[in-house]
Amino acid sequence: MRRRIVWATVAGALTTFFLMFVRFFLPRSILEPSSTFRIGPPGDYAMGVDTKWQQQYRIWVTRTSDRLFVIYARCTHLGCTPDWKASENKFKCPCHGSGYDSEGINFEGPAPRPMDRAKVTLDAEGQIVVDVGTLFEWPKGGTNHFEDENAYIRV
Repeated sequence: MRRRIVWATVAGALTTFFLMFVRFFLPRSILEPSSTFRIGPPGDYAMGVDTKWQQQYRIWVTRTSDRLFVIYARCTHLGCTPDWKASENKFKCPCHGSGYDSEGINFEGPAPRPMDRAKVTLDAEGQIVVDVGTLFEWPKGGTNHFEDENAYIRV
């Protein structure tokens, strides 16, 4: 009886080691959500900052008098997610105090540049299509890409 227990333990250990060896060579995959998604028609958004998609997609939709654009909710200092302070009409980063106006332009704190904007287009049905895989930025001392094609939608 003791020999059977010892051989069963050895066989179990060898099987476990073999499975661990095989698993080492199998690819690892991380399933991430699509970087392209629809957020509805432009008429769904009033003037100002809409925080409806912040939790799901990490974006804010901002509408001004003549355009609609999407701000990617990542502080350009260290990558924290700023909070929208509607009473103060600004974004405030909780990590190190960077402040951004309602269009994502930095005006206080250590943030070196404005927050990035996501690519926005209209599909055939009039829905806004956002692509956070393509971001428009305004590097410090560099060219402003916020005026590029697909950085905003005229409304």
